[in-house]
Amino acid sequence: MGSDAVLEGIRGRLSLWSRFLALPHTVFALPFGLGMLVLCSERFAVSLTDFVAIVVCVISARSAAMSCNRIVDREIDAKNTRTKQRELPAGEISLSEAVILFLCSSVVFFLFSTIIGWHCTLFAGPVLAVLCLYSFAKRFTSQVHLLLGFALALAPGGVWYAITAEWSWLPIPLMVAVMAWVAGFDILYSCQDETFDRDHGLFSIPARYGVKRAFLFSRILHLCAVFFLVLFGVAWGVSAFYYVFVALFALLLVWQHRLLSPADLSRIDAAFFTANGCASMLFLIATLVEVAVV
Repeated sequence: MGSDAVLEGIRGRLSLWSRFLALPHTVFALPFGLGMLVLCSERFAVSLTDFVAIVVCVISARSAAMSCNRIVDREIDAKNTRTKQRELPAGEISLSEAVILFLCSSVVFFLFSTIIGWHCTLFAGPVLAVLCLYSFAKRFTSQVHLLLGFALALAPGGVWYAITAEWSWLPIPLMVAVMAWVAGFDILYSCQDETFDRDHGLFSIPARYGVKRAFLFSRILHLCAVFFLVLFGVAWGVSAFYYVFVALFALLLVWQHRLLSPADLSRIDAAFFTANGCASMLFLIATLVEVAVV
């Protein structure tokens, strides 16, 4: 086998694993974690080791959580027309490979937590448990969306604790904002599976209350997200630049809701990934501008 064929095989395999882990969706949590790191760097000493270890922790924790989700949901995914082509039910990745990836990601998360400090190592297990709990939540609660939001909110909260080793109310408004934002767009995304979830005894806001009410819940949560982003800015004492970016963040959420309606989910990909990916990046840019200009 030639070197070109080997490289092509490697690229294909990496692409497969990237799809399995939905790596582009890292853009939802990582910018908030990095944004908190940027803000913390103004008040606390942040080394290059801290930066690298935190980035690796966020990515490895998310990889472990996504692997767990794909493993736990493999039989459900195989029954759902929308998800049956995912890598596990389609047979492109074996169950043993998925389990190995979960274990390796978990080990990496624990190792790099220890590099940051033992105060992080002590909470690495509980954090990973919360992240994996989401994979089971749809079997017993319609508030699964809030649990996903809380899981992603651990990114900025975890960064604060990693850098400061202190418990504080200061990052809480940002964590609540992330939780509400994520829960809001996850409710919209799950509207695609309203009938499937109800028919198979799975829990979600759309399955319990219907798509129309789900849209209302999503809008309320997104209003809360903007409110708590503003509250975080007040608590942190940021400049006016930050609020400009919060306003743009809010406009993206409005655009997201204008793209969709209970009767038309055809543009869900643009609403889910494009709008929310840009929104999270806006927060990171806001923190960079805050530190660079002020």
